[in-house]
Amino acid sequence: MAVHSERVQTQSPGSGKAAVASTDEIVAAGAGRTPKSGRPAGGPRVPARLTPYLLLLPAVAATVLLLGWPLLKTILVSFQNLNKRQLIQHLTEWNGFENYTEQLGSADFWRITGRTVAFTAVNVVLIMVLGTLVGLLLNRLGTKMRLTLSIALILAWAMPVVAATTVFTWLFDQQFGVVNWFLDKLGWHSMAHYNWTSTQYSTFFVIILLIVWGSIPFVAFNMYAGLTTIPKELYEAARMDGAGSLRVFTSVIVPIMKPFFLATTFLEVIWVFKAFTQVYLINKGGPEDLTRTLPVHAFLEGFGAQRFGAGSAIAVLTIVMLATLMAYYFRIILKQEDEL
Repeated sequence: MAVHSERVQTQSPGSGKAAVASTDEIVAAGAGRTPKSGRPAGGPRVPARLTPYLLLLPAVAATVLLLGWPLLKTILVSFQNLNKRQLIQHLTEWNGFENYTEQLGSADFWRITGRTVAFTAVNVVLIMVLGTLVGLLLNRLGTKMRLTLSIALILAWAMPVVAATTVFTWLFDQQFGVVNWFLDKLGWHSMAHYNWTSTQYSTFFVIILLIVWGSIPFVAFNMYAGLTTIPKELYEAARMDGAGSLRVFTSVIVPIMKPFFLATTFLEVIWVFKAFTQVYLINKGGPEDLTRTLPVHAFLEGFGAQRFGAGSAIAVLTIVMLATLMAYYFRIILKQEDEL
């Protein structure tokens, strides 16, 4: 059967001119084929599909350059015997997995690892509990009080870590610290010249207070942002059923905000686990290395003892631990998304 090509005229209502189209082009467009003009009839063109990836390319390239290359160098150094002699003489001595076997067989490494895990757990629990309470408070306050509290939280969150650590060092100074002066005025005269960095637990108390103080704003603002998305009708229905504040939190807020709690906890675990500046500047891992965490341990072994191969191995092992934790949390988050 022969198919004839015909010209179809349609009258344009706006201009009064005839629009002429070929039935071949109409049939080709309906079948999904490319018409004679060469423009594809269905779906975006190839450059349009590549546009999102091209837009992400600068950020990916910067990430690979700034993070990927140092990570690769750290991994390479971890397989080398790189000490002061090799560094001065520009020697490259490969020793395989010797640095890793040394650390994994060291009782000090596992003691510091356990201390780091406990340190992270205490910080994250305090950050999440206090940050959630502050977020709930932001949701209940009036406009003026909410603005005042938000400004205070922003100032605490925006303060550089080194500056915040310096301020806390002054506050807890043995001779001229405001904390010791205040406790002395309250009647605890034995605290007038107390050295907060003289014991393991008092040093950790200062470090934990510093980290929690700087982390609460992030959790509080995220919590408040999530609470604004919950319809008020759910609160009213819960109140009509006789639910108190605690029951409203556990039955209404927690199920809806569960993805928030998972994601925020995951981020705080990473942030606290790799905390270096606060721990090092307060007392450099002292007294007697009793407040060493894995990041501080890697730095002191690498740059302090100039055992760069061992320090790099500790850093890589720390990254592996965090990567394992990330994989576990990603699994939980993906499972949560499937349930939703």
